[in-house]
Amino acid sequence: MTSLAEQGLTLTKQSLTHPKYRPDIDGLRAVAVLLVVGYHAFPGWVPGGFIGVDVFFVISGYLISTIIYGSLEHQKFRFTEFYARRIRRIFPALLLVLISCYAFGWFSLPTGEYKQLGKHIAGSASFASNLVLWKESGYFDTAAELKPLLHMWSLGIEEQFYIVWPIILWSAWRMRLNILTLTVILLGASFALNIINIESNPSSTFYFPQTRAWELLSGSVLAYLALRHSEQSRWVSERLKSILKITALHPGTPIAGSLLRNGQSLIGATLLAISLLIITQEGFPGWQAIIPCAGAILVISAGPNAWLNKHILAGKYFVWIGLISFPLYLWHWPILSFAKIIEGGMPSREFRIAAVLLSICLAWITYRLELRVRLLANGKLGIIILSTSMAAVGLLGFITYKTDGFSYREPAEIRAISNFKYEMMIDARYSDCWLGAADPYDGFAGKCFISSGNTPGSGVLVWGDSHAARFYPGLNAVIGSNTKILQVTRSSCPPILDFGDSVCAQSNAYILASIEKIKPQTVILFGAWGRYGTDWDKGSAKRSKLLHTLSEIKRAGIQDIIVLGPSPEWTDTLPKIVYNSWKNDYPLHRIPNRLKEGLNPETKKVDVYFREFISKSEANLVPLYDLLCNAEGCMTHVDGDPAKLTSWDYGHLTTDGAKVIASKLVESGVIK
Repeated sequence: MTSLAEQGLTLTKQSLTHPKYRPDIDGLRAVAVLLVVGYHAFPGWVPGGFIGVDVFFVISGYLISTIIYGSLEHQKFRFTEFYARRIRRIFPALLLVLISCYAFGWFSLPTGEYKQLGKHIAGSASFASNLVLWKESGYFDTAAELKPLLHMWSLGIEEQFYIVWPIILWSAWRMRLNILTLTVILLGASFALNIINIESNPSSTFYFPQTRAWELLSGSVLAYLALRHSEQSRWVSERLKSILKITALHPGTPIAGSLLRNGQSLIGATLLAISLLIITQEGFPGWQAIIPCAGAILVISAGPNAWLNKHILAGKYFVWIGLISFPLYLWHWPILSFAKIIEGGMPSREFRIAAVLLSICLAWITYRLELRVRLLANGKLGIIILSTSMAAVGLLGFITYKTDGFSYREPAEIRAISNFKYEMMIDARYSDCWLGAADPYDGFAGKCFISSGNTPGSGVLVWGDSHAARFYPGLNAVIGSNTKILQVTRSSCPPILDFGDSVCAQSNAYILASIEKIKPQTVILFGAWGRYGTDWDKGSAKRSKLLHTLSEIKRAGIQDIIVLGPSPEWTDTLPKIVYNSWKNDYPLHRIPNRLKEGLNPETKKVDVYFREFISKSEANLVPLYDLLCNAEGCMTHVDGDPAKLTSWDYGHLTTDGAKVIASKLVESGVIK
C-alpha cells in the first residue's frame, strides 16, 4: 500500500490518530443541522432543507476516513478502539432521546402508534432504522410526519457505513491495494445504483446504504487527497502555481493560494444555497444530490484559512451550534412529531418556534451530559454499560412491538379503536373491479360488468374512485342477494369524462361505452369529490364535465342515475380523532357516537355546491351529510359498537359505514 501523509494529523496517547480540530467543520455541521431543523419546522420557508443530511454524510465520511487512513499509516488502527470511540460518541445522547420518546409515548400514544414506536426504537437501537422505515413508507409521505423517530434513518446509514468501511479499508491495507482506486470504484458503483434505481425504487434508493454510501465515500476521497502527497498532487500544484502565479500548495491542503481557497469556499456555499432553491423531493437523491455533496466537498477542501470558513463558519455562534448538532438533530424531530400527533395536524407557527428553541436547550443540556458520560465511560466497563443499556432499550422496544404496544395501558372499551386495523381491499374486489391509478384503462375483470350475465335494464353499477370501491361491499351486503351489483372503480379517478390523467380519461370513456352495451337499471356515481378541488361553482370545468357525464349516461339509455354527494371527511384518521376525543373527555372518558371536532370544513363546501347543481340535472342527488350527520355531528361508529367505525382513515368507508348508507338508500326508495 502507498504511504499516507502525516500532515494534519495529531498523534494522541490512544492508538487511533485523530484529525486536527477544524472549527469551520463544526460551523458546516451547524449549517447542515439548521437546514434540517428548518425544513422540518418550517417546510414552506426552507423547502430544500433536507439536503442538510447529505452535508452530514460528506462530513462524516471525511472525518472518519481521515482517522482510519492516519491510523493505518501509523499501524495503530484497532477495531476495538475505533468502535469504542463510536459508542462513547453517540450512545449517551441516543439513549437519552430513545428513553424519553418511549416514556412520553407511554402517556400520549394510542396502542397502535405506541406499537409502531416500539418497533422504531428497536430499529434505532440496532442501527437498522433505515431498513425498518423502508418497509413502511417514503420519507416525504404525510404519514411519515407522525413517526417520532423517522430521522433515525440517517443514523442507521452512517453506522452501517462505520461498521463496514473500516473492515474494507483494513483488508485493502493488508492486501496492499490502492486505497484511492478502491474508494473511487466503490463510490462509482454506489452512485450508479442510486441513478439506476431512483425511478423504479425511489424508497429503497433513499433508505438503502448501498445507494447512499457514495455521499460518505466522497468525503473519504477528499480525506485521502488531503492526507496523501502524491506525485499527481504535486504536479497539479506546480501547474496551478505557474498558471495563477500564486503561492505554493500548503502542505495538508488541496488548494493552492488564498484566492483559490476563497473562491472554492464561495462556490461551495453557493452550491448549497442553490440546492435549497432548486432541489425537490421528487426523484431525490438521484442526480440532484450531487449539488449539496459537491458544495460540502468544496467548503471542506478549501481549508480552515479560506475567508468564509475562518470568519463565518468558524465564528463562535456557528461553532456552538455545530458542537450540539448531534443532540439537536436527535431532539428536534421527536418534539415536532409528537406535537403534530397531539395537535392532530401542523402546530401553529408560534408552537413550532417554541419547539425549536426547546430542542436547542435540550441539545445543549445533552451535550454537557455527553461530555461527562464520555469521561466516565472511558474504560472497558463504561463501554460495556453503554452497550448493555442500548441493547436493553432495543429489547424493550421490540417487546413493546410484539405485545401490540402494551394494550393493557388502556381500558378495554378503547383498545379496539387505539389499535384499529382494517383490511380495506379484502372485500372490495381490488385488482379485479377496483384498479390502481396506473393499471390499464380496460383492465377490469369480466365479472365487473361486461361478462357478468347482466340483462339489459337490470342491475346496479357503481362507478367511481377508491371511495366508490369502498361503497361496493356495503351495497353488496344489503341488496347483493337479490340484485346484480356491477363495479367499475379506479383509484384517484372520479366518474367524470375527460378528467384526470390519460389513463383515467381513457378508463372513463371505456366505462361509458360499456354502460351503453349492458344498460344497467341504475348507475351510481361516487367519489371523493373534494379531493379533486373544492371549487365546484358555476363555470368551473369540473362542474361542467360532471354535468356532461350525467347527460351522456342519460343518452346511453340509463333512466336511474344516482350521484352520492361528498362523504364527511376528517382532518386526521377517524380512529385517532375518536381516541383523542375519548382521552380528552376528562374525567368521564366517553367514546363519542358523533363528532363535530375534526371534520374537514372544505368537504362541506363541496356538498353545498352539489346540492345546488346536481338537483337541477337529470340525476338524483343523495347528500351523504344528511345520512351520516345531524346537529350533533357526524357518525363515528354504527350499531352502538365503537369497534365498528365508519372509516379507518380520513374518509374511506368501512363496510359497516357503507352498509349504513346502502340501507338508507333502500329504505328511502332511492334504490329499488
